[in-house]
Amino acid sequence: MTSLEQEFLAKIEKHKGIIFKISKMYMDEKDDRDDLFQEITYQVWKAYSNFRGESEFSTWLYRIALNTAIVFLKSEKKRSFIANEDFSNYKIIQDEYDHDKEEKLAEMYKAINQLNPIDKAFIFYYLEDFSGKQIAEQMGVSEVNVRVKMNRAKNKLKDILNSK
Repeated sequence: MTSLEQEFLAKIEKHKGIIFKISKMYMDEKDDRDDLFQEITYQVWKAYSNFRGESEFSTWLYRIALNTAIVFLKSEKKRSFIANEDFSNYKIIQDEYDHDKEEKLAEMYKAINQLNPIDKAFIFYYLEDFSGKQIAEQMGVSEVNVRVKMNRAKNKLKDILNSK
């Protein structure tokens, strides 16, 4: 294994919670979440040589993960198109998550899953305490637009949660 591969795997291991959360937010079924987790990891690996360190790795990862999730969700085939068999050696195992905490979050995720993909992204950024400026940069919209869309997404989520 090369030093680039080792560096990549260390960063993915450190930040796999981001990928796990996005996968859970966009996919209901465990198999689909696992597929999305692997697809995000693959897309990050493909782009890794272009990472210049101008932003934090986690910020760069969020952007790729959210874009991949939205594309993955829209695709009719929800299976990865990974042709490189060697990539299976780099499969990241999703383990050591607090199952009690997951159960408590299940209702919230279920409500979030009822939102459209863009609103999900705004809620995700909100839950991760991103600033309006950071969200604007990530989503490619103005800060004013972020506030408007964020309020709409939060109100939709509140309505879903209150209707139960």
